[in-house]
Amino acid sequence: MSEEAHPILYGYFRSTAAYRVRIAVNLKRIAVQHRHVHLRKGEQNEAQFRKVNGAGLVPYWMDPELGLAQSLAIIEYLDEVFPDPPLLPSDIKSRAICREISFTVCCDVHPIGNLRVLNRLTELGVEEAARSEWSQHWIRQGFDAIEARLQGISGPFAFGERPTLADICIVPQAFNARRFGVDLEPYRRIREIEAAASTAEAFVAARPERQADAE
Repeated sequence: MSEEAHPILYGYFRSTAAYRVRIAVNLKRIAVQHRHVHLRKGEQNEAQFRKVNGAGLVPYWMDPELGLAQSLAIIEYLDEVFPDPPLLPSDIKSRAICREISFTVCCDVHPIGNLRVLNRLTELGVEEAARSEWSQHWIRQGFDAIEARLQGISGPFAFGERPTLADICIVPQAFNARRFGVDLEPYRRIREIEAAASTAEAFVAARPERQADAE
């Protein structure tokens, strides 16, 4: 298959939402074309990209059958289209907990600390130190819940030897936590998951500094 025929993944190297999808794509061994949208330069608001995704957000997936926004929707779509390896645990209770952890990151933590929210806080006159404290607060609150949920579930990943959707969500958020100066020492299981991911090529290749648009 020529590169032009591969699905397109629009993203930004430091977007944790795009980071999640890159990990999933790598785990599934899907060949994609990466298109870079520079969020800090405002390229997501330009007419050309708004024609692709009217919401002006990354990631955005485009294949011959479908254009799709929202990282969890994209990842679940990929898991159905490319079922091997599966991204959810095999038993129903673990699958439910895996989704709970993933939603904690993607619904409770990430949306209220992403770039457009921080930019809006700046517009409202919130100082940089207070913006950082805002992000740290919500990350810690989410990580407290995730760490408590992971107690008693053995690693190295969230649900054992195989990475799942939970790990796909936790690892990019841990990267973001370090960016904002959150101390991860209290989060033993989250650090174990980070360590396991650091030796898995699908996670390593998805890291922000490994992307072509990294700065």
